[in-house]
Amino acid sequence: MARVKRGKSHLKKRKSLMKRVKGFSNGRKNLIKLAKTAETKAGAHAYRDRRKKKRVMRALWQVRINAAVRKFGLSYSVFTGKLKEKEVGLNRKVLSEIAAKHPQTFEKIVDLVK
Repeated sequence: MARVKRGKSHLKKRKSLMKRVKGFSNGRKNLIKLAKTAETKAGAHAYRDRRKKKRVMRALWQVRINAAVRKFGLSYSVFTGKLKEKEVGLNRKVLSEIAAKHPQTFEKIVDLVK
């Protein structure tokens, strides 16, 4: 049986791996065995954290809205309940941006809801 010479494909695979782990620290950037595991774990964390980011951002928006609404004597839950009653179609992201950057506009929204 003929032997398989896989020099080119082997080198290409290693080279692409090393390109992906460039910037990692210690042996994780230049030792193949460590680089492989580091890259696998980095990919897993990236996948997980792309989903986690959405949860974190939603929590941040809620905190911002709550802080802004407290000035008007409301809580976040009461405010969102009243928003639903009045059928205001603004989501948390937009409300938090308005609260942070345009306080006068946000005050008008709160008055509308009250």
